Amino acid sequence: MVGERSGGRTGGSYRRPRITPMWLAHHYPEDYDRCVVIGRSHVCRRCLALYPLAFVILGLCLVAPPGRAATIVALAVLSLPAVVELVLEQLGVVRYSPRRQVGVTLLLALGLGAGFAAYLDDQLDPAFWGVVVAYTAICLAAVVVGRRRSSSESIDGLTDPTDPADPTDPTE
Repeated sequence: MVGERSGGRTGGSYRRPRITPMWLAHHYPEDYDRCVVIGRSHVCRRCLALYPLAFVILGLCLVAPPGRAATIVALAVLSLPAVVELVLEQLGVVRYSPRRQVGVTLLLALGLGAGFAAYLDDQLDPAFWGVVVAYTAICLAAVVVGRRRSSSESIDGLTDPTDPADPTDPTE
């Protein structure tokens, strides 16, 4: 149920659930399992692990630059497990796992922080943009295929109310 009845009684006033602002959790309530609760707000688990560490790594790369090649390799290699995890989850090969998500996100944060440093060094770096565009295309394709597959499976699972052979026909 989307809302709650006050006090658990029937006939009580209906109260809409509190939805966390999208800047904290870009998930809808049905996906709040991908969030942690801080105070009364849901915060995206991946973002909570990703951005603080990525900005720390960015700062370290700015103070002690590892070199352009190292930052691009870090971006490509350390981001790859998160890409693989997203693809496998979207295609239904693996189920969502908070532990796995945090693990691959910490690697992603290391790569992303290095990638931010490469970007700040040269905003038009073709190697940086090549990794970003390739991984984005792979992830987007997986999301589209996964959504199409799940919507076709849910349509296939429906029964036809006009079919006389339908065993779920309530008139029989």
